[in-house]
Amino acid sequence: MTAQLHRTRRNHGARISESSVEGMALVALENELLRVSVLAGKGADVIELLYKPLDLDFCWARPAPLANPARRPASAADDVATFLDWYHGGWQEVLPSAGAPSGHGGAAFGQHGEVHLVPWDHEIVADTPSEIAVRFRVRLRRLPLLLERTMSLRSGESRLRIEQRLVNESDVEQRAMWGQHVVFGPPFLEPGMRIRVPDGAQVLPHPDPVGPTGRRIAIDRDDAGAPTSFAWPHASAPGGGTIDLSRVPARGEPSELLYLTGLADGWCEIGAAGRPGFRLDWDVNVLPYLWVWQELGASTGWPWHGEAYVVGLEPSSSHPTTGLAAAIENDTALRIAPRAELTLAWSATVLPDGVGVGAPAAAPA
Repeated sequence: MTAQLHRTRRNHGARISESSVEGMALVALENELLRVSVLAGKGADVIELLYKPLDLDFCWARPAPLANPARRPASAADDVATFLDWYHGGWQEVLPSAGAPSGHGGAAFGQHGEVHLVPWDHEIVADTPSEIAVRFRVRLRRLPLLLERTMSLRSGESRLRIEQRLVNESDVEQRAMWGQHVVFGPPFLEPGMRIRVPDGAQVLPHPDPVGPTGRRIAIDRDDAGAPTSFAWPHASAPGGGTIDLSRVPARGEPSELLYLTGLADGWCEIGAAGRPGFRLDWDVNVLPYLWVWQELGASTGWPWHGEAYVVGLEPSSSHPTTGLAAAIENDTALRIAPRAELTLAWSATVLPDGVGVGAPAAAPA
């Protein structure tokens, strides 16, 4: 969408700026405390969430430069690389499939679905010093779905508010996986940080290791060979003893992927007391699972080459990370009735005093 050429500009309060990088539209929402940069030209990815008082970006910034998929053809066909070749860190919208390439109803989906790879429309819907809002919109090619995301900031607040609509534009029920691929990295992320989730959460491990060096935890299996769940946060260690999953591991530890279930409320926090932390709040009725992904530098081949030290806290409608067909099989995939829509309200908040300090943040409003 073309920038509004005659929109007045200002340098105070809540404000919006529009630019481009590698031919991709870039929209920045900011106020006195936050700057949120959204790459509308590729997936409406959040590539920066900067806490201005400390010049602290919560997003992982992959060292590779930002690149436009439309300008740089892949060297070989690869349904996993359709995501990873252009993955620059930050946060992605995941729809209509999550994780590995999969298929359903005659349609094939690459890694993490479709919407992360394509340009989105955007329009400014509020633009005052007290509040700004931008609506991003995409229409899928392989399923008759329309997705909207409206992101807003208010002056003086360290909370980003998000409202979304997912619309089935057909007369046929649609199945889909929908989630938020929210990934944290240095300089914010440090070993020993705490991950907080609602009391009573259960952990369902992914059945197989997700990295080349094994996994951090030992898992039990039922008679059918499927992993059994256990209470957050303590897991059995492969060599005996226990591991506290609520603590961010040191660099070099094996990769891990877990699905948190049984969430009483939709929220999570990451950080440490005495320094800013981060909180997500979401509607647990729409996204009942929280994926916890850890890539800690032990994977030295493609695509990480040892450079990734990241933790993903990823609210999701479904599991596992083997894609839509598997989520339909276990019946966690969404069912979107003909001509129906789902709505989702969620928020991302910087906690200036760290996690677990003071009262929990309020639900999105």
